[in-house]
Amino acid sequence: MQAMQPIMMMLVMFGIFYFILIRPQVRRQKEHQAVLAKLGKGDEVITRGGMIGKITGISDDGVLVLELQEKVRVRVPRAYIEGKWDGKVPATAAKAA
Repeated sequence: MQAMQPIMMMLVMFGIFYFILIRPQVRRQKEHQAVLAKLGKGDEVITRGGMIGKITGISDDGVLVLELQEKVRVRVPRAYIEGKWDGKVPATAAKAA
């Protein structure tokens, strides 16, 4: 019985880490992927670098064309989009800062 105590303690610690750290992070990742999948032309977005622009084009390889200002367009990978821009910083970006 004495030999089982350290193993049980490690399993309990792993369970705590799973429910406190790993599981919420996976849920946030899935929500972010869902938001990225719904993006389309005309949506206003913010990038992880802080650039705000309107999507003017989407290519098949996952690159979005953002119009930052009139006649100023940049290509950004879809993975670099933080979220839709509603005039305020997304909660995920506010937590990271």
